[in-house]
Amino acid sequence: MRVLFSAVAALVLAFHPGQATAAPFPERGVRIVVPFPAGGSNDVVARLLGSKLQELWGQPVVIDNRGGGGGNIGAESVARAAPDGYTLLLTAPGPLAVNQSLYPQLAFNPTQDFEGVALVASVQMVLAVHPGVKANTVAELIALAKAAPGKVNFGSSGYGSTNHLAGELLKTRAGIDIVHVPYRGAAPAMNDLIGGQIPMMFDNMPAIRPQVQGGTIRAIAVAGATRSPIFPEVPTMAEAGVPGFEASSWFGLVAPAKTPPEVIRTLIDAVGKVLKDPEVAKRLADVGAEPGTLSGTAFDAFLRSESAKWGEVVKTAGVKVE
Repeated sequence: MRVLFSAVAALVLAFHPGQATAAPFPERGVRIVVPFPAGGSNDVVARLLGSKLQELWGQPVVIDNRGGGGGNIGAESVARAAPDGYTLLLTAPGPLAVNQSLYPQLAFNPTQDFEGVALVASVQMVLAVHPGVKANTVAELIALAKAAPGKVNFGSSGYGSTNHLAGELLKTRAGIDIVHVPYRGAAPAMNDLIGGQIPMMFDNMPAIRPQVQGGTIRAIAVAGATRSPIFPEVPTMAEAGVPGFEASSWFGLVAPAKTPPEVIRTLIDAVGKVLKDPEVAKRLADVGAEPGTLSGTAFDAFLRSESAKWGEVVKTAGVKVE
């Protein structure tokens, strides 16, 4: 009987080798690359997602911060990674939707080298100033800048980041001459805003909220279409006298191009389960973020629309990185 069973098993394996050898994804640890230093909003969202995926899969999920080059260094490392789902990129708009308009040449193709998984979260941006700045409103800040052209700086997490482009958008809409100071990530920029080395910056709500509530910086406007429930007393940029101004950020998960469709489906399903977790929704809401609702081809279409939008901002502002 054992001989007969072995013969039958061998026959089955001969006709269905893939079923015998294929292991469910993931069978080992997954690495999520964040193309910015630890401590910023991108990092906060990545660690929340990573911890929940680790619980769901029972496999380690490691967050790998690879800052530099406006996010290009980390993005390139994922574009060149094996397309097996074990190396992923969780990024803000820069590397996927902005940098192809900002840089004369990239070492990767944002539209061809990645496979969209999901929009994980979106957040409002906030215009904040150091408490020592003698401006309590956007109008007063604009007046200060007009009185000292070229002498008021604004920080950002790097060239091409949404907080950089929000500052450029303010320059053109308000007709002021403020000077961009790029940092290697939002966290070091925030440290200098708190320390008074820079007087102002736009940043994402998750990173700004604790600093505003702690009194180390002051929020004077939100850059979304509506006021934020986090800071209901803070006006929108439009309400503050800069009509048509809207700038928000988002965080999306992508895999290297040619990742097997079944792995992409597994990733989409896993992220979807995480984002439906009431604890995740609450933690995102607590920091001023909203869970994403797009995945797969819908997320790919969103990326194309974002590339067009931010490309126009780059063109209008005349921003280029050599």
